[in-house]
Amino acid sequence: MSEFFNQLFRQLELPLSNPVLIFSLLLFIILLAPILLRRLKIPGIIGLILSGVVVGPFGFNFLANNSAIDLFSTIGLLYIMFIAGLDLEMNDFKKTRNKSILFGFLTFILPLSIGFPFCYFILGYGFNASMLIASMFSTHTLVSYPIVSKLGISKNQAVAVTVGGTILTDTAVLIILAVIIGNNEGTLDQAFWIKLGVSLAAFSVIMFFFIPKITKWFFSKLESEKHAHYIFVLSVVFFAAFLAEIAGVEPIIGAFVAGLALNTLIPKSSALMNRIEFIGNSLFIPFFLISVGMLVDLSVIFKGPMAIVIAISLTIIAIFGKWLAALFTQLIFKYSKAQRKLIFGLSSSHAAATLAVILVGYKAGILDENILNGTIILILITCIVASFATDKAAKQILLSEESNELSEGEIELINSEHILLPISNLMNIEKLLEFTLLIKDKKSLNPVTILSVVPNNNEAELNIISARNKLEKFKMQGAASEVRVKTIATIDYNIASGINRISREIMADIIVLGWPRKAGILDIVIGEKIYSIIENNDKNLFICSFKNHLINQKRIVVISPPLAEKEDGFETWIQKISKLSSELSVQIIHFGTEGTQESMKEVIKQKKLNSPILYNKFNDWEDFGLMSGNINEGDLIILISARKNSVSYTHYQDRLTSRIEKQFVNNNKIVIFPRQFTSSQTI
Repeated sequence: MSEFFNQLFRQLELPLSNPVLIFSLLLFIILLAPILLRRLKIPGIIGLILSGVVVGPFGFNFLANNSAIDLFSTIGLLYIMFIAGLDLEMNDFKKTRNKSILFGFLTFILPLSIGFPFCYFILGYGFNASMLIASMFSTHTLVSYPIVSKLGISKNQAVAVTVGGTILTDTAVLIILAVIIGNNEGTLDQAFWIKLGVSLAAFSVIMFFFIPKITKWFFSKLESEKHAHYIFVLSVVFFAAFLAEIAGVEPIIGAFVAGLALNTLIPKSSALMNRIEFIGNSLFIPFFLISVGMLVDLSVIFKGPMAIVIAISLTIIAIFGKWLAALFTQLIFKYSKAQRKLIFGLSSSHAAATLAVILVGYKAGILDENILNGTIILILITCIVASFATDKAAKQILLSEESNELSEGEIELINSEHILLPISNLMNIEKLLEFTLLIKDKKSLNPVTILSVVPNNNEAELNIISARNKLEKFKMQGAASEVRVKTIATIDYNIASGINRISREIMADIIVLGWPRKAGILDIVIGEKIYSIIENNDKNLFICSFKNHLINQKRIVVISPPLAEKEDGFETWIQKISKLSSELSVQIIHFGTEGTQESMKEVIKQKKLNSPILYNKFNDWEDFGLMSGNINEGDLIILISARKNSVSYTHYQDRLTSRIEKQFVNNNKIVIFPRQFTSSQTI
């Protein structure tokens, strides 16, 4: 028994050395700290940072700052920057890039302009030291970004501007760091600038030219190996971080650039995106936040008045400089007060980049211990301030968006959205389900329903059991994207009538169908089942042919007939195409009449859709050749068709569908039959 207790006490010696025990302790902190502090209305991020202070080497010394902690901390920081790049709405980012540049300039120059005179004239540090400390004020780490991500406001323009500005200011600061170190060592010559420029250019070419091509190839070749996709993405992130370090900038820049490079290849509603965010927010990012707390040494407060004065001074200047940048950004771009607070909250936390700058300067003998200790206190205070500010501002923006954007009718419409996916060939269902998950409104309470209709014959009972078993595995694909998937297997003498019956029973408003195997989908002779569904069903029909992976799409080409705006399903197909464009980060090219395009602009403005659309007026529908010259190999072609006797139906639509199928064999194609007005409705 005594041997047992001796072994136990050895395992509990501080700091803990047993890796299993260390990992268990960290997991309990990640689990309990946010839950306990949430009851006190304190953001969970602060709980993780304070927990790091308590268990770290300067607290109760449960954990030492060893290589394992450092590894997980580095992974977590790179993960934050990668998700920030991945979460950027590229269409919005392109629109706001000038705003990001201006904010990056303001959040860099204002703290630098305030900090340098203070350090040089008041604290009495030399030029190199003062410039290094002042540049530290300009950096910031997106410690509070997980708050924005969890609350679902990462697409707000203020977030895009702040994230873009973060990269600009951090890159500028880290280049200044390299210049100051070079100046201190006497190596700041022409060769230094040539080496820096060439290495950054090579890094950019690799990340934005080669990595996307390799990623597309990998995703296409191993389409069914979903776990391999995540491992590949993680490999790209760390490879990019390594390349950035080789190029002469910090690894966090590489991780962010990796997010930008893969942004258009990982749809926001995909299972892969869900895996990336889940693992990062559950494990790696909390590790980083705990490690930030472990750096804090509260004993520096008692090391004399100079240490306290420097710590307080550095903190005040750092916070004031970032608040001033947020204020000027709000005034220039006419943002709301909540957006100003959000910009300030995201940009006021100092952690990794700040620590990197100060540690490098300290090791090079440019900075003294007082600055190092003051920076540690600065990190703790700014992370706490940033977390509170971001949490409060994000909730204000979330409440205002909900109240402004959704009327009672729109909420009812979202809740009633129900997509039915009938399948006849299980080989084709995966791409159809992926498309369905991308266009589905995540706010809808209804599941995606997958339907298999079994012919009513002597083997019907055996076939329906087999169909149910095969359909079960597709529930997992929906669960990976956090979308509920329901499966139905039913018996009917006629497959088309079975689909129509179930669509009415579950009150589906959208039906996604696979493309018929033969050309001319409206010809009874070669597409009887599809024809029967079209003519006997008034739902929105999406008939899809996916020859290629959706991430390979370069544009979405939409072709609509005259008077398409008069159909009941007009708004539905605009919203779904816009959502698909947003998920794939591609532009929409529309061919149609002026009347349709004006109605589209009204819907887009009313629904606040952000997808970029290029309008092309087209009226000569008899000469499809004029339009087909504008369709490229990587385009997704969407034809808005109409049922016979509907207001927008014309005789050439049947031939147009057939021509598109024959002429663009290798393109992905969708034909949409919008919902028609019922007899009780008016046009």
